[in-house]
Amino acid sequence: MIPNQLKTVILLGALTGLLLLVGGLLGGQNGLLIALIFSLLMNLGSYWFSDKVVLAMYRAREVKDKHSKLYKTVKEVSEIAGIPMPKVYIIPSEQSNAFATGRSPKHAAVAATEGILKLLTDNELKGVIAHEVSHVKNRDVLVSTIAATIAGVISYLAFMARFAAIFGDRDRNGNSLFQLLAISIITPIIAMLIQFAISRSREYLADNSGAGMLKNSHGLASALEKLEKDAKVHPMRLGSPATAHLFITNPFSGQAVMRMLSTHPPTQERVKRLRSMNL
Repeated sequence: MIPNQLKTVILLGALTGLLLLVGGLLGGQNGLLIALIFSLLMNLGSYWFSDKVVLAMYRAREVKDKHSKLYKTVKEVSEIAGIPMPKVYIIPSEQSNAFATGRSPKHAAVAATEGILKLLTDNELKGVIAHEVSHVKNRDVLVSTIAATIAGVISYLAFMARFAAIFGDRDRNGNSLFQLLAISIITPIIAMLIQFAISRSREYLADNSGAGMLKNSHGLASALEKLEKDAKVHPMRLGSPATAHLFITNPFSGQAVMRMLSTHPPTQERVKRLRSMNL
């Protein structure tokens, strides 16, 4: 099995290769440069301000009580991880879930729902927080931003290709028009699938490093099983499916989703891997 760090590098390399191929075929150097600048500006803005936007979207309020269970758990785990103490937020939702955000370990936040505090034992909650703190330590927000930037450039070039095929040079022969349309439709789908695969690899990595950090894999394994069941009983009423990748489990997934089209690995597989760690 390929280690998740190496898998991320391979997938990012594949995404970059796809970008260069599409840029050369469809946009040339000028088209590629314009798309890259446009996408970088969009995603840098997202990278810089996404924490504030997503916390507002979920009506998260900062936890000021340093004696609360959530605050103490985040503090304990962040000290074990050796990162600065993230800001702590609570989300007014009965669904049991949590996420981490922020552009760096010095500018990070960990948010948990009211529901997760009611559902999980202290040991299970610590496992979940260790997973989220691992995302912060592994700089997964940066990794996802890079992947989104490259995928965004590919989508932009593909859109321009479709536009050119429909409204462009009518003297093109049928084969070249068909090839242009095929490339413009297929490549964004491939880019999306690679982007989702990167997200899944980072989830596995956070599971592994979080459990290793605590020297306990069973707390998180048990928590994931509970969270999977709870999502069906308490669907998320806040936010947007576009933010689903941030959470420890998909908050909008009450039913099975095709593996390749999911931002999260199957819970059953995650639990199996954690149990096999024997920590």
